[in-house]
Amino acid sequence: MSSAPPTLADIRAAHARIRDKINRTPVLTSATLDALCGARLFFKCENFQKIGAFKARGATNAVFSLSPEEAARGVATHSSGNHGAALARAARLRGIAAHIVMPENTAKPKIESVRRQGGGIIFCAATATAREAAVARVVAETGATLIHPFNDHRVIAGQGTVALELLEEIPDLDLVIAPVGGGGLLSGTVIAGKGLRPGLRVIAAEPEAADDAARSFRSGKIVAMEQTSTIADGLRTSLGDKTFPIIYGQVDEIVTVSEAGIVAAMRQMWEVLKVIVEPSGAVPYAALHENKIAVAGQRVGIIISGGNLDLDRLPWQA
Repeated sequence: MSSAPPTLADIRAAHARIRDKINRTPVLTSATLDALCGARLFFKCENFQKIGAFKARGATNAVFSLSPEEAARGVATHSSGNHGAALARAARLRGIAAHIVMPENTAKPKIESVRRQGGGIIFCAATATAREAAVARVVAETGATLIHPFNDHRVIAGQGTVALELLEEIPDLDLVIAPVGGGGLLSGTVIAGKGLRPGLRVIAAEPEAADDAARSFRSGKIVAMEQTSTIADGLRTSLGDKTFPIIYGQVDEIVTVSEAGIVAAMRQMWEVLKVIVEPSGAVPYAALHENKIAVAGQRVGIIISGGNLDLDRLPWQA
């Protein structure tokens, strides 16, 4: 792929490359949640994806885009869990090594997921600076190809296949809401979404406790956040120099939600949709639960990004 941002054609090519290696996830609806929001809601359930998150798409596209020479040296990344497991799985499918740098405060189930997929884990301090430094050392020592969790056009193209599938199934949406951390999913969503349906609105949601994307969007430049305290651990990263221009140029709005709102939305989705959703995956619905987006009478696509969390530490338990 060129250094230019991915196009709809690149996302279609990514889908052709990976579709036999991922799940085509279902789109769920709920009359109860529709009534609560006054809109028709369509939940794209990436919690049913391989490794339990949309990250399987971008990592698989990146790994299977490598030349044989690049692949032979293995791959490396840093990740709070889902991308690490996804990259380890994609590497296993291709028969190559995967080196995964993980913050030391990563949830235990996400660590175990990486291990199950055969990834080698290197722990680091729970800061963006420490993650970047650790993965740079790994790349220098092993010669592995860096597959960044989000700041990579191959990854963005792979993540765009979520919206591609959603709009193939539900083509007349008015709005799609996606979570935003580093911006890979959001970038792919807006490219695919507006490429397929030019009048579509794309809105991102993120935690108030990790609101760097919203602040970046308002200021017109990347505002990094070194440390965060949100329960939505998949959204603690800042935007990258590849994702920010796409988001700033094409996304319609970024809203923020409270920690209490994330927990309430997550619990309501468990109780009504009957599916396991992790905090990061509940953030888009939390934006509706807290009335941060006007959706009355609209057809709204909501991307549930994943379902990986520690079942021994559910947020509504004392």
